Parts: sequence; structure tokens; C-alpha cells
Amino acid sequence: MIPVFNEASTLAEVVSKVLEIPRLLEIIIVDDCSTDGTLAVAEQLGETHPQVRVSSQKVNAGKTAALRAGFTLTRGEIVIVQDADLEYDPVEIPLVIQPILDGYADVVYGSRFLVRRAARVLYFYHYVANKLLTVLSNMLTNLNMTDIETGYKAFRGDIIRNMVIVSSGFGFEVEVTAKVAKLGCAVYEVPISYYGRTYAEGKKIGTSDGIQAIWLVLRFNLLCSLRSSFRSLPAVRAGRGKSTTELS
Repeated sequence: MIPVFNEASTLAEVVSKVLEIPRLLEIIIVDDCSTDGTLAVAEQLGETHPQVRVSSQKVNAGKTAALRAGFTLTRGEIVIVQDADLEYDPVEIPLVIQPILDGYADVVYGSRFLVRRAARVLYFYHYVANKLLTVLSNMLTNLNMTDIETGYKAFRGDIIRNMVIVSSGFGFEVEVTAKVAKLGCAVYEVPISYYGRTYAEGKKIGTSDGIQAIWLVLRFNLLCSLRSSFRSLPAVRAGRGKSTTELS
């Protein structure tokens, strides 16, 4: 599932890498009213590759709205979010989803901090804000996560398709963390690389998004029930054993 806004220069490269993943069922691209020709690139990819399906938003509504629209279109037994800006390398997707394939996990986060792999050294205050948000979230979910703001999140398909997602902007990260915790999912983290961008290179998240995230951590953990978080409650598992699944 690839939400995209003004990433015409990198989208084709990201898709080409994702297409190499074993057992790939589909790539869902949702364009959030890009103005740089991204939609044309996506539509060309859809015409060239039968696994690529493209949807476009009617108004620019942010990453979470694009994800919400895209999740409804997925069919895979595992669904993973892939950003279109090459901050995360699709070659690591098999590592992220492996705990689900092995039957241990319902949800897996790719952590940029769990064990340091290749990681571009960038903004200290972003690092501090991420840590504070993660600690606040952990206090309310009772999960010992290291990186809730990671772009790599993989889910059993029935879990994410049943989740009621209501936040906006970049609120998805904290909302989904609260709701998988409420459900009692078996959550795992795996170390990933991170090739971050500067604002000059197109990074979009800002200070206001961090402030909003603090409120959303409180809202979705304290003011949101389990029943309102899912259309129907999926069973969760923490079992073992290989499975044969297909990936969106």
C-alpha cells in the first residue's frame, strides 16, 4: 500500500523494487492530489504492471486519508505500508513481514532504533520528538515499542481492513498503535535501515504534526473504545508455524 503526494521522481523506482518481493499479490497506489505529475507516473505503472492498481483522491486530505482509502482496496493476507520517497528500502520488506509469515505476529513495525542498521544522521529534535511520542504511547498501551512513528508497518490483512481509521494528516501512526494494542495483537519490531530526507529534499512532516500527535495519543488510548476501533473484531494470534500468504 503506497500513499503518495508529489513523488514523481521516486515512485517508479520504489514500485520496481516492490515488484521483486516474493509472493507479491498487488501494489495499491493512492495519489493524494499530487501536482507534479505523480498520478501520470502511477497510471503508467498500472498500465505496465498488472499487479499495480491506482486510485486517486478527489481532494488533498493527507497521508492518513490516502491510507484509509487504500486499505479498503487491498486483498492480501498481509498488508504493509511503503512510502514513495525511498526513505525506506523495499528490499527489507521480507524481513519486516517474516514474524507474520512464521505465525508469531499479527502486526510488525520496522524500527529505526531497535538495532542500528544504515541510518542517515539528520534532525536531533525529530529524534527527541519521536522518542517522547513513543514513550507517551507506551505508557498508555503498555507496549515496549521503540519507534511508533516508523513508516514500515505490516498487518494481517483482516486486522487493518477491519480497523476504523478516523484521524487525519499524519495521525495514522499513533492511532493504529493504540488500536492494535486495544485488540491485544501480537506486535513485533524488527530493525530496518532509514535513508531520511531533509526538508529541502521533500520531507513533509513538521512541528504541527508532532503537536497533533500528542493529542491523538491521548485521544485514541483514553477516549476510544475497542468496539469503536473495529468494524468487527478479528481474532488475534501468537501461534507458530509457517503460512503461505500473499502480500499487498
